[in-house]
Amino acid sequence: MSAQPAETSTAPSLPWRDALKVYLEPATLRMLALGFSAGLPLLLVLGTLSFRLREAGIDRTTIGYLSWVGLAYGFKWVWAPLVDRLPLPPLTTLLGRRRGWLLLAQGVVIAGLVGMALNDPRQGLAPLIWCALLVAFGSATQDIALDAFRIESAETRKQAALAAAYQTGYRLAMIWAGAGVLWVAAWAEVAPAAGATGAAAYQNGAWKTAYLVMAASMAVGVLTVLLSPEPVRRVLPKARNAAEWLQSVLIEPFADFIRRYKWQAALILSLIAIYRISDVVMGIMANPFYVDMGFTKDEVATVSKIYGVVMTLAGAFVGGVLSMRLGVMRVLMLGAVLSAASNLLFAWLASRGHDLTALIAVVSADNLAGGIASAAFIAYLSSLTNISYSATQYALFSSLMLLLPKFIAGYSGAFVDSHGYAQFFTATAFLGVPVLLLVALAARITTTKAPAGRQ
Repeated sequence: MSAQPAETSTAPSLPWRDALKVYLEPATLRMLALGFSAGLPLLLVLGTLSFRLREAGIDRTTIGYLSWVGLAYGFKWVWAPLVDRLPLPPLTTLLGRRRGWLLLAQGVVIAGLVGMALNDPRQGLAPLIWCALLVAFGSATQDIALDAFRIESAETRKQAALAAAYQTGYRLAMIWAGAGVLWVAAWAEVAPAAGATGAAAYQNGAWKTAYLVMAASMAVGVLTVLLSPEPVRRVLPKARNAAEWLQSVLIEPFADFIRRYKWQAALILSLIAIYRISDVVMGIMANPFYVDMGFTKDEVATVSKIYGVVMTLAGAFVGGVLSMRLGVMRVLMLGAVLSAASNLLFAWLASRGHDLTALIAVVSADNLAGGIASAAFIAYLSSLTNISYSATQYALFSSLMLLLPKFIAGYSGAFVDSHGYAQFFTATAFLGVPVLLLVALAARITTTKAPAGRQ
């Protein structure tokens, strides 16, 4: 078994020209489009949905608890082995294993978004939440197949660039699902009844139009799947019996990771579990915060679209290039610092009230930090993955990344109701302090490659 450092200052650096040229390769451009398909559903069942529910008069505590819909992403490792190994006749025959699962998952997301469009939260939350769960399940399944597709599409040294392209597409979709949906909903509104304010001014028809547009936007991912080549198929040994199949599909991917890292696996998994905790916990209350501060849908959408997207693209690009030039772990530390610090800006914004200039500054800084952190983090997770179990292992990592933060985020509405927004945002910033220690410790760990016989 051979080992090489996950991050060393002596590793040869690519020339700047070669480092930048990788962004024009077909595999990188495909990840840009597929990243858009992956990023679109997330806010529609979390952040944007919280804006919609708050407008409809749903209380913050309930909105916080409903964010547990997102826990579907935290348990995707449960069915990841099936996505990794199980064929889907006739989709697998026509498209291949990765693309077949991608197309099926995208169909589930589209169906769920249409259902969310057709249900009014004022008439009862249950139908809307069931449709949101369907979207989350389909989106999580798409993530499983897409992560494997990405990891198998290029060699290790190009994974940071693929991660940056994926993150760029993902963030563009989040802007579209966060800002674009608000623009569409605002455009579709009719003049409210005289004297109508708050929940009485809520217009479900406008949100119906917006969610149907979002469902149609999934066509970007569908077309990319249909037009993309399937990664080179790995010939898997046939299991002699059910016990051997379960061993190879369910147990071996996790056992492989433990064998390679031994006791250090606990440190790595701890870092993965809390790296994005500041952003995830804060994010659930961001849109209710905008509503309560008096910002309109057009204002929030415009700031996110114009300033947020520029800084997000800059952050993802910078994170990808710096990861190849300086190493992933250094950029991982930088991202952790910036992500926690940006939450303090929201605490400052809470004292400003309806201040559009301050909103622009805070959203811009937050998106820059998020782009840098995410590009480095995705590259780090990819470096830990054995390509023989790429879908299952990456699903474990990305599920663990969300599980604890989303569980804690469920109580965010109750915390805000008790202590206010400023104290909430400050508390989420301090949640990021342990991350810095774990990154420093994880930088000392070597990335152990699987034996050639297992590849």
